[in-house]
Amino acid sequence: MKQRSGFILIDAAIIVASIFMSFVCGYARDVITLRDGWKFENGEQINAQQINFDDSRWQHVTIPHDWAIAGPFIPDGDGNTGKLPWRDEGWYRMKFDANESWTGKTIYVLCDGIMAFPKVYVNGKLAGTWDYGYNSFYLDITPFLHSGSENLIAVHADTRQHDSRWYPGAGIYRKVQLIIVDPVHVDVWGTYITTPIVKSHAADVRIRSTIQNKTSFQQKIIVENVIISPNGSEIARETKLDSLDANSSRCVEMTITLTNPQRWELEHPVLYQLKTNILMNNNVVDTYITPFGVRTMRFTADDGFYLNDKRVQFKGVNLHHDHGPLGAAFYPRAMERQLDIMIAMGCNAIRTSHNVAAPELLDMCDRKGLLVFDEIFDKYDNKADITNSTDFEEFAHRNVRNFVVRDRNHPSIFIWSVGNEIGDVQWNQNNGFQRLHTMVNYVRKYDHTRPVTLVCDRYESAKLRHFDYYDVHSWNYGRRYLLARQLEPNKSVIISESGSTVSTRGFYELPLPEKKTDFTKSMYVSSYDLNAPVWADLPDDDFMWQQDENYIAGEFVWTGFDYLGEPTPYSSWSLRHMGMDSKDASRSSYFGIVDLCGIPKDRYYLYKSYWKQDETTIHILPHWNWPDKVDEKIPVFVYTNGDCVELFLNGKSLGKKCKNPRSEISTERFRLRWDEVVYKPGELKAVAYKEGQLIGEQFIRTADAPHSIRLTPDRTRLQSDGMDLSYILIEAFDKTGNPCPLAENTIGLKVDGPAEIAGVGNGDQRSYAPFQATRVKLFYGKAMLIVKTGIKPGDVRITASAKALGTAQTTLTIVK
Repeated sequence: MKQRSGFILIDAAIIVASIFMSFVCGYARDVITLRDGWKFENGEQINAQQINFDDSRWQHVTIPHDWAIAGPFIPDGDGNTGKLPWRDEGWYRMKFDANESWTGKTIYVLCDGIMAFPKVYVNGKLAGTWDYGYNSFYLDITPFLHSGSENLIAVHADTRQHDSRWYPGAGIYRKVQLIIVDPVHVDVWGTYITTPIVKSHAADVRIRSTIQNKTSFQQKIIVENVIISPNGSEIARETKLDSLDANSSRCVEMTITLTNPQRWELEHPVLYQLKTNILMNNNVVDTYITPFGVRTMRFTADDGFYLNDKRVQFKGVNLHHDHGPLGAAFYPRAMERQLDIMIAMGCNAIRTSHNVAAPELLDMCDRKGLLVFDEIFDKYDNKADITNSTDFEEFAHRNVRNFVVRDRNHPSIFIWSVGNEIGDVQWNQNNGFQRLHTMVNYVRKYDHTRPVTLVCDRYESAKLRHFDYYDVHSWNYGRRYLLARQLEPNKSVIISESGSTVSTRGFYELPLPEKKTDFTKSMYVSSYDLNAPVWADLPDDDFMWQQDENYIAGEFVWTGFDYLGEPTPYSSWSLRHMGMDSKDASRSSYFGIVDLCGIPKDRYYLYKSYWKQDETTIHILPHWNWPDKVDEKIPVFVYTNGDCVELFLNGKSLGKKCKNPRSEISTERFRLRWDEVVYKPGELKAVAYKEGQLIGEQFIRTADAPHSIRLTPDRTRLQSDGMDLSYILIEAFDKTGNPCPLAENTIGLKVDGPAEIAGVGNGDQRSYAPFQATRVKLFYGKAMLIVKTGIKPGDVRITASAKALGTAQTTLTIVK
C-alpha cells in the first residue's frame, strides 16, 4: 500500500513537470507537403520504381496533378467521362533528402487521393498499395527510408480498371504529405472527439486518443489534452498516465467539461481546438491538433432536422469533385470559391456526391457554417474500384474505416451515406442487403454519433424495406420518397437529389418548351429553366413539395456547378435516340446552377430568391438583344424575393404581376412571367415589391457591337505558395458600357510576373478548346481565366486583347 502511494506521488511529480514542459518544447511532429520536384510520364514504364531509372525526359509536374485535363479532347470519345484521356497508367517519381534528424523517427506518407489503384515504392521497394481512387490512405515507410541521404518515392497509378459516370481525373490529384513523428505518437487521424452531453451552461467533451508505440519496449507515457478556445486561450487541461506494450497501440479516454460552451451554428460556426501532447521522461514527444465543435443534432419524423434545437431546412447542393478547367486537381482556393458562390446563393449544406471528398472541403465547411452530407461511394462495383477479385468485406472495412476516422471530428457532418442509387442493393440482388448491412455496420463501428443513410431512387424497392438497415430516408427526384415514408413514417426524409434542371448559360431558345423534355437538336438547353430529363424536376417543384410537406428535412440540388462528363440530355445514348450521331455528344454537364467556370446561370437567381429571402434579388431574363425578332413576342421572366413586380419596356408599363403562393402550378408560386412581350430594342426594367413596399429595381439594355474588354479578378492579393488562384472574369462591353450578351470574340491572354495560367474556360458544354491555353473564346459574352501563383512575391500583370476590342489589363499582388 505504501509502495502504491509512493508510485502515485512520483507520477504526480512527473505530471506537474510535464505540464511545464508542454509549454516550452513546442510541437514534436513535422509534416512536409510534397508539392514540387515531381516527374511524370504516361504509359508503361518498365522498372520506373528503381533508383537508377532514367527519368531525364519525363515531364516536371507539381502536385496536385491531373494528367488528363490538358487533353487533347477526344471528339468521338465518351461524353459521359468528359472526352478526355483519363483511362491509362502513369508514373510519378520524386527524390528528396531525409534529414539526419529523422533517424529513429517513424515516417508516414499520407495520400489524400490518387486515381486509381496506386502502388507506392520507396527506394525501389514496394511500400504499399491502395485501390479506391477517391479515398485517403497512409503507409508507414520507415523501413524503406535512408536517413541522411537522398531517397526516391515512385508512384504508379492505373485507371484502366476504374469505371465512372463522370470525369474522374487521373493521377496524384490531391496532396501528398510526409509525417515525421516520434515512435510513440498519436496515430494518423488518431483522436475521436464527441460531445455526448451539451447544455447551455456546460458540455462534456469526450476524447479518445489512439497512441502508437512503434518501439520494441514498453513505454510509460503521459497523455495531456488541452482545449483551446476560439480566441486562442487555454480553457481546460487534463492529463492521464498510461503505458503501452512494445509494438502496440492503445486507446486512452478522457472527458473534459467545458463551462458555458459556444455552439457550432450555421451563422456562428465556433470551433475549438484540442491539443494532444504525448510526454515521455518529462519531454513532449508528439503534439497533435484537432479542431472540433460543440453542437447537438437530431432528425425528427415529422418536422425535419434540428441543429442545437433549432429547425434547419437543408438548402443544399451536390458537388462533384472536379473544378472545371483545373480538372480533378485539388486546389483549396478553387474549392473555397465554389463554396463561397453557393453560400452567396443561400446554400447551407453540401453533399459530397458520390465519393470521399478532399479533407480541406470538410475544414472549410466547419469554418463557413455549412452542413455536410458525407458520402463514400457511388456504386459497389468498378466505380468504387471493386473488381471481381476484391474481398468485399475487407475492402469495405478498410475504406469505411479511413473515410469515417478521417472525417468524424468535423462538426459540419450531419450524416454518413454508404452509397448512391445502387440498384442491386435496393432490390436485394447479389446479396445486396448483406453488402448494405456490412457498410452500415462499419460506419457505426467507427462513429456512433451520426445517422447513416443509403441514397435511393427505385420507388418500388421500398417494399423490400431496405430502410430498416439505416436511419434516414434519402431519395432522389420525383417524390420517390412517398412509398418509403408511407411504409416507415417514423423516419425523416431528405431529398438527396432535387432538380436536375438543365440549361446553358446565356442561351435562350424559342418557342418555350411545352413539356420539360422538349430538347432540340441545337445541342444547347435554353436558360428559361423549363427543361429537365423525364426523371427530374424543375426547381419550383421541389420548393412546392417542401412547403407542402413539413416532414421533408430539405433538398440537395443536382448540381451546384456544371461538371465534366454526364452531358444529359446530349449524351451518346440520348443522341442515338434523337436520330443523331452519338459521336457528337457534349463533354460536360448542363445540370449546374452555375456553369463549369463558376459563372452563374439564370437559375442561380431563382434559388437565391427563394433560399435567401432576406436579401433583395431582382433578376431579369433573357438578355435584350434580339435583332432578328423586332416586333415579335419574347417571353420575359423575373426571379425575385419580392411578392410582385411591375415590368417596363422603354418606360411603358407592361403590367404588374404577383406570385400565387397557393397555386398547384409550381412556377406560379416562385417566378413571375410575361410570356408575350413584343420585342423592341431599348431598356427592360423590373420594379419589385414585397408586402406592398418597394424593394428595388433592375434593368437590362440592348447592347451595341462589342467595343472593349473588361477584366474582373475575384481576388487581387494572393499568397506565394504555388497554390493560390485568382479567377478573372473576362467580359465584352459596348461603347456605352453595356454588357454584350452575344459576343464570341477570341481573347488573347498574357501573364507577366511570378504567376502562370492554370486554366481557361467559358462554360460551353460542347467546346473542345483546351483548358490550358493562352487564348479563350467568349461564350455568350463571358469567359474565365484562372491564374496560379508561383513561390515568389511580386506584382503580376494580366493582359487581355482581341481584334476590334483593344486591350485590357489588371494587376495582382503576390505576397509571402
